Amino acid sequence: MSFTSSLLQKVLEGHRCTKAELLQLCEEPIDEVCQAADQIRTHFCGNIFDMCTIINGRSGRCSENCKYCAQSAHYKTNVEEYPLLPQKAIIDGARYNEERGVLRYSIVTSGKRLTDSDVNELCETYRALSEQCDIALCASHGLISKKHCEELKASGVGRYHNNLETSRRNFPNVCTTHTYDDKIQTIKWAMEAGMEVCSGGIMGLGETMEDRIDMFMDIASLGIKSIPINFLTPIEGTPYATLEPMPADEQRRIVALVRFIVPDGAVRIAAGRNTMPDHGKQIFQSGANAAISGDMLTTAGVTIKEDHDMLTNMGYEVRLK
Repeated sequence: MSFTSSLLQKVLEGHRCTKAELLQLCEEPIDEVCQAADQIRTHFCGNIFDMCTIINGRSGRCSENCKYCAQSAHYKTNVEEYPLLPQKAIIDGARYNEERGVLRYSIVTSGKRLTDSDVNELCETYRALSEQCDIALCASHGLISKKHCEELKASGVGRYHNNLETSRRNFPNVCTTHTYDDKIQTIKWAMEAGMEVCSGGIMGLGETMEDRIDMFMDIASLGIKSIPINFLTPIEGTPYATLEPMPADEQRRIVALVRFIVPDGAVRIAAGRNTMPDHGKQIFQSGANAAISGDMLTTAGVTIKEDHDMLTNMGYEVRLK
């Protein structure tokens, strides 16, 4: 029996992979690893697929210096800049997505954190969304306080999104205006407020495979079950503009590793799918069972209809509630 087959059987029986096992899995044949990951996905999650969308609720002028981000005020990019969107625009977006069978809708805002005034305005919008739309609500507003987490929860937000982005070791190479522990604290406050948490990272920021394993193991240790995987889309004007795209097999292996780490989670493919010739079909055969559909924050995505058609043809049941 191969190492991959042996580890697969252990995971199906409830084993949690060690770092050493995951590092060894990086050296195993890619097709076997991906097939095993998909078996884990089927065993623990069935063929249910979780689709969500996001709206860029405030764009640009961010004080943080994340080297991948077009919205950072530290870099000269062509990103559109605007303040918080009016409530009507956000509700219209939610209705559009609800009509197309999307499970969850997230407002994302640029900036390190929200002001009290921002929170009051957004909470009014979340309350209106809860009253007028039948769609689950997620929020992504940076490093907010425990009090603001509690206010968001009370307004109808069920899930908070805050990516770790990369490993603790690599984080200072990516951003120096906040820390890895700042992000973990926000995640813990969101959980204490009663919200689920969605947290993952961006692949292709100069990290090693060990960095990726470390980050995803940290996420698993926090009890997080929704794990977005972004593949860097280099944006002109940012420090990472000239980084090379990641090979398809490396993308597949990362997704498979995450499935071995979180057997029963929503392994959610996010940014970068628009650059894949198959829009992620191979990845959805490598352990992934969730995606952010539609446009991303500052790059084009894959349309909801394209995703729904592809996933249905693959035998998935796109989750609506």
